[in-house]
Amino acid sequence: MNRRDFVKVVTGVCGSAVITGIAPSAYAQTAAKSEENKDIKWFKVSAEDVEGMGWKDTESEFDRLPGRAKNVVRKPVWYLSHQTAGMSVRFMSNSDKIWCRWKLLSERLAMIHMPATGVSGVDLYAQDKKKRWRWLAIGKPKQADMEQKLISGLDPGKRAYMLYFPLYNGVKEIEIGVDVKADFSFIAPRKEKPIVFYGTSIMQGGCASRPGMCLTGILGRRLGQPTINLGFSGNGKMEPEVAELLAELDAKVYVIDCLPNMNGEMVAERAEPLVRILRKAHKATPIVLVEDRTYSNAYLIASKREHHRLNRAALRKAYENLTASGVKNLHYVRGEHLLGDDNEATVDSSHPTDLGFMRQADVMEKVLRPLI
Repeated sequence: MNRRDFVKVVTGVCGSAVITGIAPSAYAQTAAKSEENKDIKWFKVSAEDVEGMGWKDTESEFDRLPGRAKNVVRKPVWYLSHQTAGMSVRFMSNSDKIWCRWKLLSERLAMIHMPATGVSGVDLYAQDKKKRWRWLAIGKPKQADMEQKLISGLDPGKRAYMLYFPLYNGVKEIEIGVDVKADFSFIAPRKEKPIVFYGTSIMQGGCASRPGMCLTGILGRRLGQPTINLGFSGNGKMEPEVAELLAELDAKVYVIDCLPNMNGEMVAERAEPLVRILRKAHKATPIVLVEDRTYSNAYLIASKREHHRLNRAALRKAYENLTASGVKNLHYVRGEHLLGDDNEATVDSSHPTDLGFMRQADVMEKVLRPLI
């Protein structure tokens, strides 16, 4: 069988991003259930077990917006809200192996610039004896309906685990499997206020190699805080209907990082109203406005430098107007150095690699830690 017969490329559009996936038929031989699973017991994850969800009244179990938003937000925003960016489930077990079953909403598993592990995979972390979250294993999707052993041969002992959901796909169902003789229990989602992030494809997680490497995942682990990821690929545009939904969430901090999807005129029109909507509902909650990251090839492209100049000038003017009018606890993050200064932290000049997300997290951690 040659490669053309084996691999069928399926393309489609998600927001502004073209998606490429591998058809399930290409992996017919690997789709069979492993004989090993006869010694596994399974635990189905429900929405009540999941962190990273802002609303309970969702149309589908693991949506990022409430069902009533369907006829309020634009269609692309609604479509993207079915993708599970930022969601995770925590559990305790003493099993020496961890399995996962997950059924994806879309058969399109990868993007042309982002691997299937980040788009459609699950990502497992374990807590060590010092209570640090450390990466352990990745679920590698080969088809839309997956059953996979994530890890085996684990050291004896009961410990906490955290499993991140896909960044650019959604899940219909997800189950965790452990040894039939092992203990297992879900850890309830934390009740403390989350840090709420609203932004673009970058905020959603493009182009992290795996779900735990998106900005909200890194910061959530570093800061020990629950987070909600409301990044919408190509569609983080400071729209008032989205701002009203954000205001429904009782956040510890709001982080607004929408400039990569906007131009100077849009920023000038929408930034101040967005902040005022949030401030009307939450009198003292910190609000952080973030400039757009610098395109990594902007040093040779005048149009990109001008785009940044106009965007940032408009956001800065909005910030100054708001503070002058008496808006308190408003914070500002400059974008010039968000991804470092060596031009090495993106896949396409715009979307960060894991290196880029780590650098962005370094900057944002310094801003957020004093606010929490």
